This record gives sequence, C-alpha cells and structure tokens, in this order.
Amino acid sequence: MAKTSQNLRSPLSRARGLGSAKEGVHHFWVQRVSALALIPLSLWFVFSVAQLAGGDYADVHHWVSAPSVAVVLVLFLASALYHSVLGVQVVIEDYAGGDAARLTLLLISKFLHAIIAAAAIFAVLKVALG
Repeated sequence: MAKTSQNLRSPLSRARGLGSAKEGVHHFWVQRVSALALIPLSLWFVFSVAQLAGGDYADVHHWVSAPSVAVVLVLFLASALYHSVLGVQVVIEDYAGGDAARLTLLLISKFLHAIIAAAAIFAVLKVALG
C-alpha cells in the first residue's frame, strides 16, 4: 500500500524538502562570477610568477611584500578557493552515495578549504606586513 501511495503523489509533493530551485540558480551564478573573476587574476598570477623564474627567495619575498601585489594575491587566493569549494560541492552533491556520506564529505570539504584559505592568506599577510 505504501508503494501505491508513493505513485499517487504529485511531482511537487515528491520534490518537497529537496531544496529550492532558486538556491541552485544562485550557486550556478556565483560559480560563474567567481570563474570570471579568476580569469584576470589567474593571468596576472601566471605572468607575475613567470617573471620571477630564476629568482631566489629574496626576490619572491620582495615581490609579495609590495602592497599592491599582496592585495591582488589575497584576492586571487580567496577567489580560487571559493570557486574550488563551490565546484567540489557540486561534485559531492552529484556523486556521493547516501545523505550521511554527502553531508560528511561536504563538511570535510568546507573545513579543509577554510583551513587552506586561512593559511594561505595568513602567509601572504605575514610576508607583506612583517
């Protein structure tokens, strides 16, 4: 009898509790905007690091300690890690097995991304300010 009642439920009734379509659209747009922000930031980072090729620790330290470089580097790191956490979230939501596994993996992912972001931004600020 439970099987029959499941078939008689409307699509809206079956979808309740599975999230709002607005949330998915927001996630989609935020991921696209972060990707757009990463285009110039990534180009800047690649060309800047390429100019440091062959340099030693002092050259890199001097480069990171410039205020403009430190600000753009923090923006690059924050954008890249935010974009990464959004992408990993989509992969986990699409491919993780059960609800418990999905929730556990999402928490681990967000926790690790937060640790990496904090450590990377702290390192840049320590060099730039210290």
